[in-house]
Formats: sequence, C-alpha cells, structure tokens
Amino acid sequence: MAPRGPFDTGPWEAEPEHSGTTLEHPARIQIPPGFSGKVAVVTGGATGLGRCIAMEFARLHCRVAFCFLDMPGRHVAEQALLTETACTAMGGEVFAAPCDVRDRASVDRFLAEVMERYGAVHFLVNNAGIAIDGALWRMSDEAWREVLDTNVTGAFNCLRGVAPIFRRQHYGKVVNVSSHQALRPGFGVANYAASKAALEGLTRSAAVELGPANVNVNAVAPGFIRTERMRMLPQEVTDRAQKHSVLGRVAEPEDVANVVRFLCSEDSRHITGQVIVVDGGLSLD
Repeated sequence: MAPRGPFDTGPWEAEPEHSGTTLEHPARIQIPPGFSGKVAVVTGGATGLGRCIAMEFARLHCRVAFCFLDMPGRHVAEQALLTETACTAMGGEVFAAPCDVRDRASVDRFLAEVMERYGAVHFLVNNAGIAIDGALWRMSDEAWREVLDTNVTGAFNCLRGVAPIFRRQHYGKVVNVSSHQALRPGFGVANYAASKAALEGLTRSAAVELGPANVNVNAVAPGFIRTERMRMLPQEVTDRAQKHSVLGRVAEPEDVANVVRFLCSEDSRHITGQVIVVDGGLSLD
C-alpha cells in the first residue's frame, strides 16, 4: 500500500452524512432570528468587560452561561454572584460556574453543563484573559506560559468544544476579545501582545474552517477600557492613552459590548474572519 501524500485525505475529511438506512440529508435545525431565547457563553464573565457583555446578552433576553476562575488576591466568585444577580434582574436566565479555560477537561465539563441545562449554544465570546507584564529579558517561563495558555489555548479549548455543536446546528457566532496591543504593543507586554496576535490568527483560521457550517468567527480589539484592570495602571499610562485617542477618551465597557452584540446579530451575517478595532482612534496616532 502506497504511503499517503501530504494532500491525500486525512483527519480534516468531512464525516459521512449517512450510514445504513438513515436519511441521507437529515432535517436541519431551525434557528429563529433575534436574540431572545438563544444561549450565549461568555468566558471570564464575572468582572470587567466580560460582566458587561454578559449583562448585554441578558438585556437581550438571552440565556447566559458564563465561567470564571478565582485568582490570587481577587475574590472572583463573589463578583460572579453579583454579575449573576444583575443578569437575572435584567430578565436573563443565567448559569455561572468556575472553569479553567486552560484545561480542556474543565472546559468540556462546563460546556456539558450548559448543554444539559439549555440544550444548545449559539454565541461564544472568548473574553477570559490575563496579563503579567514585564521586560522580556526579565520575564519568567511561568509568566510567558500563563498568559499564552490562558489567552490563546483557553480560546482554542472553547472553540474546539463548541465547534461540534455549531456544525451540528449549522449556526454559531464566535467573538474573540483581542487587543490593540496585538499590533501596537507597548513596553513590557511581550507575552500579552504575542498572545493577542496569536488569537487573531486563530480567529481567521477558525473562520475558514467553520464558515461552511454557517459559523461567523470574528474578534474585537479594544484599546484601554475603564475596568478594574485599568484602575490598577499608573495614572500617567491612562492619561497618555486618553491624550493619544483621537476621540479624547478611553472606552467604557459598553462601547465594546455593543460591537460584540453587533457581531452576534444577523446584521453581521456576512462578516467573518475580521478584527474590529475599538480603540477610539488610539492606533491612528
């Protein structure tokens, strides 16, 4: 038997559409228009931008599932409870659970719980991310791995987890949260900038692979956002960001959440593989 060549059929082959006497073309799942009743998964949804995105989906009467992870010095579980309460008050049906997106088994358990509870996933927002800044010549192996594992491998784990669901229902919207620093990094963010640049590559690749299943995969690349993380930065950094924004301001979380909503709407049905920069013109300077 001759060995396979590099372009012979391989693991990317489509699965057979039928076997035995089953229908060759089973009825496609009908997805109703609009947001109401659809299921939105938001990673890192307890705080900051993730909280705002989860609340926006709740306002649209989606069923919201968000995950979180307690971190050293931060009581994220307490914040998750506040976010869950806020989403419920807005009329959304909410499920929140801890999940380490770096760990495939943890992601699979979380998505299995979502499917058991809601029976579907329609939107995935890969928002979970961390930053451990420092000059690259002083950066530890752990700081490099933690950021890449969370920001890139975490998004990959979630994408891989929802892909069979989206392909089966022939519908899905993915929004990855990148950063303007993917293209315009400052000093001391080698790991963060590399992770976000990789995330944008993953966005485009996933768009190519999932497009035939009617799945849109895009990214938003915010500049500075007025969240808890921004309040941890030195004042001169935020002052400089505001000064260099051509709009003369930094973003509110809602500015980014509104773009996420658009990318999950039918108004963006012909947009995929794109990175939408939401930085107030910071990258124009």
